[in-house]
Amino acid sequence: MVIAPYAVSAAFLYDFLAQLFGILSTPSMKDVHDRNMSFWSPNAYFIGAFFLPQQVIQVIWLSRFWRLSVKEPRNVKEEEEVNRMKSYVPWYIVGNVCIGTWMFFWNASHLNLSHLLVTLNTLTQLTYLFAVLARPDQRLNPRSPSSLLTHLVAKTFAGIGILDLLHNAAAAFYVRQSPSAVTKVLTGVGFVSLAVAPATDWIFGACLAYDLVALSVGQGQWGKDRGWSALLAVYAVVVAGIVGVRNWYR
Repeated sequence: MVIAPYAVSAAFLYDFLAQLFGILSTPSMKDVHDRNMSFWSPNAYFIGAFFLPQQVIQVIWLSRFWRLSVKEPRNVKEEEEVNRMKSYVPWYIVGNVCIGTWMFFWNASHLNLSHLLVTLNTLTQLTYLFAVLARPDQRLNPRSPSSLLTHLVAKTFAGIGILDLLHNAAAAFYVRQSPSAVTKVLTGVGFVSLAVAPATDWIFGACLAYDLVALSVGQGQWGKDRGWSALLAVYAVVVAGIVGVRNWYR
């Protein structure tokens, strides 16, 4: 019996239904967000705008994984394709279970506990990105649908995971606070370091720039430190430029 397709499908449904519950329940995820604004609070609608297309990509990845996994016999090419996807299965399951469970703690305003789950998810996805996808045999191959879809799912998961991590950390530990000079510098250094990392490509790089735009817009609306919003916008342009130049010369 092929277990992996059932396991990843169950993990996806758990996370998807948990997020829907979080959106529709009272208080909603946005209600908790609005009550706990801080210097890493993004515009909440940027998270929603990212969520829908990312779910669509996951469904396409899942459907292909199902089709290849249950097919018997498989030729050499199909075996290579399904193996590219199998490498992500345990990481994918951990991520979806963490984020699905995170929602319940977030909506209950147990933000310290929700932070543990979002941290676990982000570290899991970043480890897969930098330790597995960076290997020569796992690097992005645009001619392979399985490779392209796996990279899209994993890197968007990691990209939004960084925003989730910053968002939850600020909400849990720094409510209604403005960023210190050290925080401003470390934010820029952190994003630029990720942008220049060897494993960062146009997919993950675009997510980093998107995160910074979401933070900039959120901080501009919150109004606590408009200079911080402008600086985040500059960081977004810098990161986008770094990623664009690096990928142009690859």
